[in-house]
Amino acid sequence: MTTEPRTLTVRTPELTLRALTWGPEDGPLALLLHGFPDSATTWRHLGPLLAAQGWRVVAPYNRGYAPSDIPADGSYQLGALIGDVVDIHDALGADGRAVLIGHDWGAAIASGVSHHAPQRFSSVVLLAVPPLPAVVSLFRTPRPKNLPLVLRQLPRSWYMSVAQIPVLSQLFGERLIRLLWALWAPGYDYRQDLDAVLNSLPDKAHRRAALSYYRALWNPLYRRRKYAEEQRAAFGRARVRTLCVHGAADTCGLVDLGAHALAFLPAESRACVVPGTGHFLHLEDPDTVNRHVLEFVGPAPTAQPASPRRIHGTHTP
Repeated sequence: MTTEPRTLTVRTPELTLRALTWGPEDGPLALLLHGFPDSATTWRHLGPLLAAQGWRVVAPYNRGYAPSDIPADGSYQLGALIGDVVDIHDALGADGRAVLIGHDWGAAIASGVSHHAPQRFSSVVLLAVPPLPAVVSLFRTPRPKNLPLVLRQLPRSWYMSVAQIPVLSQLFGERLIRLLWALWAPGYDYRQDLDAVLNSLPDKAHRRAALSYYRALWNPLYRRRKYAEEQRAAFGRARVRTLCVHGAADTCGLVDLGAHALAFLPAESRACVVPGTGHFLHLEDPDTVNRHVLEFVGPAPTAQPASPRRIHGTHTP
């Protein structure tokens, strides 16, 4: 089995994205989305295994991460990120057999896509971040039983506050990225992953782009009207069967954040916790995480949907 990825250029109406790819080009799409601070190389374990099951695996570098474009309009809101997934799906000529897998920010994006464009994907997998409605409910619902969890989580989300202050976050820059890996992956040799993300965020412009994801999450000044429809769907309930996988020792997002995830997911969804792993569970224990994922999504189906959709966009190998 070939484990080395090929490279792919995906041109959408908004920007040009670069991606790593494994597997047959005529297979159904498995779209893998990375988080922060990370890069597409985070899928080096799962990508080849899915490819061996007949999936066409595509792992893009998210907008703003080199070698993908920094978007001209400076949009990093969830609506824009959801729109990128739809555009990639169209540009690659994918159909409803496709699966969507995300870690960290990639999981947050996949959660929104599951509500906005459920007809495009047959399964969704969320790693380290529960479905967004489940998380929001803990902070918006004034229930005393939620308070201890909220109080335990807030100190772990300090980096989000740092990201809101452009001068402060850019001053930390590379040091912030190094610190987060040290805090979130204790005991794991993350040097290869750290080198990869520093290559994807090599300067202030790219680091500003990655941190703007957090600014656009809360600050309406970072949002654009053209993504209004996708933005409204970002926190909607999932409409695609979903697998949620969390590391038991995650020091970024507490495992208890997803304790009630299934209440916000459709039938046939699953949730599991991987013992002895932290935030980067798919790297810390790839054998266990990959087994859960493969059992859920299964081998690539061969039968195509009866009613193919009209395809927009272009791609070049």
